[in-house]
Amino acid sequence: MTARAWVTGLGVAAPTGLGIDAYWSATLAGRSAIGRVSRFDPASYPSQLVGEIGGFVAADQLPSRLLPQTDRMTRIALVIADWAFTDAGVVPQELPEYGAGVITASHSGGFEFGQNELRALWSKGGRYVSAYQSFAWFYAVNSGQISIRNGLRGPSSVVVSDQAGGLDAVGQARRQIRKRTRMMISGAVDASICPWGWVAQLTSGRLSTSDDPERAYLPFDDRAGGHVPGEGGALLVLENAEHALERGAPRIYGEIAGHASTIDPRPGTERAPTLQHAIELALKDADAEPGDIGVVFADAAAVPELDRAEAEAITKVFGPRGVPVTAPKTTTGRLYSGAAPLDLVAAFLSMRDGVIPPTVGSTLSSRYEIDLVTGTPRPATLRSALVLARGQGGFNSAMVLRAVDRSRLRSQL
Repeated sequence: MTARAWVTGLGVAAPTGLGIDAYWSATLAGRSAIGRVSRFDPASYPSQLVGEIGGFVAADQLPSRLLPQTDRMTRIALVIADWAFTDAGVVPQELPEYGAGVITASHSGGFEFGQNELRALWSKGGRYVSAYQSFAWFYAVNSGQISIRNGLRGPSSVVVSDQAGGLDAVGQARRQIRKRTRMMISGAVDASICPWGWVAQLTSGRLSTSDDPERAYLPFDDRAGGHVPGEGGALLVLENAEHALERGAPRIYGEIAGHASTIDPRPGTERAPTLQHAIELALKDADAEPGDIGVVFADAAAVPELDRAEAEAITKVFGPRGVPVTAPKTTTGRLYSGAAPLDLVAAFLSMRDGVIPPTVGSTLSSRYEIDLVTGTPRPATLRSALVLARGQGGFNSAMVLRAVDRSRLRSQL
């Protein structure tokens, strides 16, 4: 029998809050963290707004030996991995030697670390470049550092599929659980708020140039003009359901019930985008029907043609206004590979608390036949949720989450 992948721990670092409670209360209240870049002077750039994490002091959370060898994204990832394991009631070093692994995603790697070392190279010379540059910038560094810190010698890897990567990483972790690995930690953190990273993001042509934080990131709105980037993300502890029951896991947020990824045809062809197909495949993988889904957490690109494609895919699967749709990332900005794992957290908490968080700021365009939740949170009884993510280059990912009935735990294995 195929092992089920339950989520038993969450670690969160978002511009709107550090930790589950801070993030969730801000999300339900619709408090936005979008503002002008503070980590460098953005005056010379066309885009100047961002979702930055405040109050994170790595030196208060990590051993001093780790600070010189890690980028900001890795420091955040290491800390929230600790939080996720604590939330799950797990001491990873006490697990069997090959009983747990780590799979993360990355959009850009350690850009800020790389920028600092390039500055040292240009201004001082090669001998002033840190030896840690050899890995601190690398896409796989978060997986490696989390593995080393926690003694995780089970299946480990990294996924690079732009903003779809966070879901794809969790999907790969679920695959390892289904192969009988006891536990995986998975998700993503990105943080590229530095001039080098900023220039790279601007090349997409998808960043908002608005200087009004309340109007800069408006998915599914007639005023949509691109997204606001941000930093942060989430890590989730996935566990073989039998193992979770055997050890008496203190909490079970729900199940990763289905996942699928697709790739769009190359530009210039007449073939349709494949997000709809990804949704249908994920539903099939979860043995679910469209009517089972209580809410969709949208990718929400805030680029008109991309919003239209996503709205059409949702409408074709669920029918016009057939399911509530939300995008709480309008308060944080798009966190690149970290965005979808943060949406997974929001979806699990929505199912736990019976409420759908709002899409802050947007007014639904009459062009889209979706039921966009705006303004205030919407009460709802939720048993399943769908999270969507898309990356530049045509990546699509869809994931179905399902609540676990604690009164019938054994029967759900």
